[in-house]
Amino acid sequence: MATESQKRMRAAQTGLYLFIVTIIVIVANLLSSNAFIRKDMTKNDRFTLSEGSGRLIRGLKEPVQVDVYVKTGSAQLDIFVRDLRHLLHEYESNGGGNFKYTIIEPDTDELKDRAREAGLQEQPFVDATQKGDGASITQGFMGIVFKYGSEKGVIPALHPARGDGLEFFITNKLREIRDKNDEIKHRIGVITNKDEIKLTEENLIPKQGQQAGPNLQQIITQNFPFYSIETVDLGDGAAAIDGELDGLIMTQPAKDYSELELRRIDEFLMLGGKSLAVIASAVNLKANDPTMKAELSLHGIDQLLTGYGIEMHKDAVLDHGAQFRIPVMGNGGMQWMRHPGVAHVVNDPRFDEDEKLLDTSFPGFFRMEELMFPFPSSITLLRDKQPQSVSLKAVARTTPAASIESGETVDMSLRASWEPRPPFDQQIIAATAEGKLKSAFAGNPSEDLKVADVAAGSSRVLVIASSQFLANPFARAGNPAPMPPQMQQFGGAQGDRDLLMVAQPYAQSYLTPTILALKNTLDWMSGDADLIAVSAKILGEPNLTYSSIEKPKFKADETNEAVRKKDEEYRKSRTKVQDQIQFTLILGLPFVFMLLGLLRWRARNARRNAPVVKASPTPKQKPSSEGKKAA
Repeated sequence: MATESQKRMRAAQTGLYLFIVTIIVIVANLLSSNAFIRKDMTKNDRFTLSEGSGRLIRGLKEPVQVDVYVKTGSAQLDIFVRDLRHLLHEYESNGGGNFKYTIIEPDTDELKDRAREAGLQEQPFVDATQKGDGASITQGFMGIVFKYGSEKGVIPALHPARGDGLEFFITNKLREIRDKNDEIKHRIGVITNKDEIKLTEENLIPKQGQQAGPNLQQIITQNFPFYSIETVDLGDGAAAIDGELDGLIMTQPAKDYSELELRRIDEFLMLGGKSLAVIASAVNLKANDPTMKAELSLHGIDQLLTGYGIEMHKDAVLDHGAQFRIPVMGNGGMQWMRHPGVAHVVNDPRFDEDEKLLDTSFPGFFRMEELMFPFPSSITLLRDKQPQSVSLKAVARTTPAASIESGETVDMSLRASWEPRPPFDQQIIAATAEGKLKSAFAGNPSEDLKVADVAAGSSRVLVIASSQFLANPFARAGNPAPMPPQMQQFGGAQGDRDLLMVAQPYAQSYLTPTILALKNTLDWMSGDADLIAVSAKILGEPNLTYSSIEKPKFKADETNEAVRKKDEEYRKSRTKVQDQIQFTLILGLPFVFMLLGLLRWRARNARRNAPVVKASPTPKQKPSSEGKKAA
């Protein structure tokens, strides 16, 4: 028979078990409902609505109605619809009553016709979970219809296999119909008539014959129609630049700027509230030229930028530590092509604040883990050129393994090996100046043009010292030259085979961040940087970083062989980290679980085989003689 203490112990254990089971049931019910707290641990807040999206909805003049057509019935579709429903709930909760949505699953002919009339596309969905051979394919709708005022917007198709970026597409569509209905315009001017690299140039992907390819202006205007991109011909400075423009973009020129033209740009910035983005360097390469022989010239733009405290040098930067490599299939199998003239700038946490490679807090590069800067020149920040109230900041740097090439020409051709030549040092290749800028020509007045010495309000200057930042450098050099119409009937030229083999993987790997950086820069230029955090969500989670590997240090007196040895050691260290992580994921985790299971099994066996110790009965006390007498 159990003692009183054992009964109390068993009762306490039973109560504890009941308490634990009750907590589990409560938590399970909370998790199965919509009323639970989620903790977003992703680096770019993938599952949390950006504050900018909430402010956009709350700032609408009237509510927006959103009809969401979905297809369910498989595990993948159900998960996607669940995440979509949660995101829409976030919009509604943060919208201050300005966001109303309805989930519609068109399972009748009437609803299907309504979806088609709204502009949605019926698409196939594959369900690989069905029993039997093969997977079943069903047709359905997965899209969104927006109604705001007199405007209607449509996302005709959502793809369940690509759930990243849902907020990006929804918020940008909301912004598009808001700007149309409320007549909000963002006008950006692009300087032309300088034989510049145009945003309309078809240099993003390898071309097949003479067929047209995509260009950046087409991508921007189609996906972000709230921006109006207009050409600006300075005309040798004969007239002032339209003051209604939000900002100016200067791309890589091939003609010199006159002093009066530069003064017109300065006059525009001194209006206050204006922006200038200079995306150019001293490295000039011709289109459709496989030799890739670069001429070094600044075409006069340094006269303007130096006045703002951002001095661009007449040189070419070769970053031997950037580790930019492209896989190319050759006769001997897969080969890796490197080009130090294309700076691969990554967000590397090993560098201090004043050595940071990529400033991911800058709106143009917000939360980006890597960007390509083809054919950069070096920049020096001149603090004494601007008042202390003006912020001068480097936003992109090379690694410390960068060298400088100067002179009149530089060979940038694609080749198997490069000879690093010291001295080596880290170089700034992108910088900003923000605040009430002092005129670049202050103290040097012109009789033809009167400009204030200080801007009327805060203005912005961004310099990306990369001549082909907005291009695919290998496609631009390797694509065939355009043929006159009378010659096209004989077939188009094929272009340079080696360059185009590199151009294809370059486009696949690096153009999406470039396009987003341009879009973010347009937001920054127009003063509408509130939604930049949304753009970061279209990018995937960051790739593997190598913060545990010591960054290579180069000295000016080192030989080429020593530099190559350090570079090879660094690459081997990266490969070692990759192998360690791969080994851990493939074997390490299963081994840990197996070990835990083994320990738990042994503990159970030990408890099961332990001898049972029975409590000995308490001996009865014999009554004393005095007790007997009393009895």
